[in-house]
Amino acid sequence: MIDLAAIRAIDVHVHAEVSCHDPEDPVMGKFFDAASAYFKADRKRPTITDTIAHFRAQNIAFVMFTVDMEAGTGAKRVANEEIAEAARANADIMIPFASIDPHKGKLGAIEARRLIKDHGIKGFKFHPPMQDFHPSDRMAWPLYEVIAEHKLPAVFHTGHSGMGTGMKGGGGVRLKYGQPMLVDDVAVDFPDMKIILAHPSWPWTDESLSMALHKENVFIDLSGWSPKYFPKQVIQYANTQLKTKMLFGSDFPLIKPEKWIEAAKEAGFRDDVMPAIMKDNAVRVLGLG
Repeated sequence: MIDLAAIRAIDVHVHAEVSCHDPEDPVMGKFFDAASAYFKADRKRPTITDTIAHFRAQNIAFVMFTVDMEAGTGAKRVANEEIAEAARANADIMIPFASIDPHKGKLGAIEARRLIKDHGIKGFKFHPPMQDFHPSDRMAWPLYEVIAEHKLPAVFHTGHSGMGTGMKGGGGVRLKYGQPMLVDDVAVDFPDMKIILAHPSWPWTDESLSMALHKENVFIDLSGWSPKYFPKQVIQYANTQLKTKMLFGSDFPLIKPEKWIEAAKEAGFRDDVMPAIMKDNAVRVLGLG
């Protein structure tokens, strides 16, 4: 169990990009090359073990997930079971989420049930542009039904995608599937599933803010951008109407949590809302309290 009083923050957006057992997938390698150039980040990707050590040193608990984009890109995913196994061994700091390609339909739903029951998975991650699917496509319904039945949260990538930026044809990634409003039908039809819209959602930032204001089960994580570059309305709503709906996320390894936290100090967040953004809101959304 996580000692909530002992940690300084909860990062709800951390990627597992390299397996401890398998070599880097060559398809993913091309995306990593482009993303590293876009984010001006180190090309060498940390393993899950490396990531745990980094967050332990920072005294930050974190949610980790892979992205299953096997149908959309042909890239082999990091095994959900590997993430779950690492989380069991580091339950004081690590929270395991799974990712299942919605194209897997009912087979994916069966996998989701098994991961929840046998491996202690606490939530799910979707990246519609990389997974090449419309968030409200009915093929994803069997998977959403399992998540909602267990009242677990789901993270949806929204907005621009650093993955594919600069590649020929954007690496085949369709940005239209990152429009936040495409998730609105999911929020309506699955009110028991907490939905976390990842990133400030540029160029559709206002859609995410509207959805989080309108839907009780919709939240926003502030990952993927340094806070110094946030659109001004993100800061405005974080300080006021959405102060209970915003969650700290880094997008590690492309953005390090300590760098995000340092930049946030100068971004304009009110001192009285920062504890909620950094930890308290995540405790509630993730069911840790």
